[in-house]
Amino acid sequence: MAQLNTQPLVLSGEGWADYGLVDSGHGRKLERYGDYRFVRPEPQAMWTPRSDEWDAHGEFVPGSDEDGGGRWQFDKAVPRDGWPLAWNEVSFTAQCTPFRHLGFFPDMAPVWDWMREQLAGRSDAETMNLFGYTGVGTMALSAHGRVTHVDASKKSVAQARENAALAGLDDRPVRWMIDDAAKFAAREVRRGRRYDGIILDPPKFGRGPEGEVWRLEEHLPALLADCRRLLDGDSRFLFLTVYAVRMSSLALAGLMNELFADLPGTIEHGDLAVREDMPTDGVDGDMGPRMLPTAIFARWSNPA
Repeated sequence: MAQLNTQPLVLSGEGWADYGLVDSGHGRKLERYGDYRFVRPEPQAMWTPRSDEWDAHGEFVPGSDEDGGGRWQFDKAVPRDGWPLAWNEVSFTAQCTPFRHLGFFPDMAPVWDWMREQLAGRSDAETMNLFGYTGVGTMALSAHGRVTHVDASKKSVAQARENAALAGLDDRPVRWMIDDAAKFAAREVRRGRRYDGIILDPPKFGRGPEGEVWRLEEHLPALLADCRRLLDGDSRFLFLTVYAVRMSSLALAGLMNELFADLPGTIEHGDLAVREDMPTDGVDGDMGPRMLPTAIFARWSNPA
């Protein structure tokens, strides 16, 4: 029986050569993406920025309800078609998208590391990335065996395949599926498939390729139940992340605890966060690099 750890964890990521959280505060954050710096909204950065002035190439300015999601404003030249970045051996393209992010989610870096730890020593693992987006997590998993990458967006899957080619990893065994994640998982259950690990990063709201509507609070329990049916006592992990919802990680863990009760292993939950990499200057009151929370998570693991 899986054991639930009720104490929340903080899974924090550090900056690396091509990404870092430089500063944050007053509802905004300054990040570096390779040679470029950008300011984006961040409601959870309620503190005061360390620096009074931020030197950035551009800023995403959120719009009002009437204006829509917002727009980018650029003060310096930025390649509109994107520029290459890398995380470990995985190369990919960063780009300023209309959705305020830059084509990948850097706070997922510690998750990619954690999944690889669960599969250490394996080269024959079968894993699945639901809501796989542009495929950085898929490429991270592909070092350990075949990956099924599922996303409803044809454009996102095409970008994921381009990222794989950019990284020189397009010969790795990946199934690229343009499909509704919930429908695909249900079909895999009917086919009797199993996986060694599953990662899923569902949106709060979305639509499938045939107009299917996804609402997190309504549809997550059934999807997670199907994911459980695709795992067994020899499987290694499931990792679930949720963004921008009024929900506790303990609620996710409680749902997972109910569904995974018949499996061995451990269920944990908590916050994803990114640690600032701005050097401290030693001034009075400086508490060191801060951690900016970005999402909640719940995970099941079953070490070998």
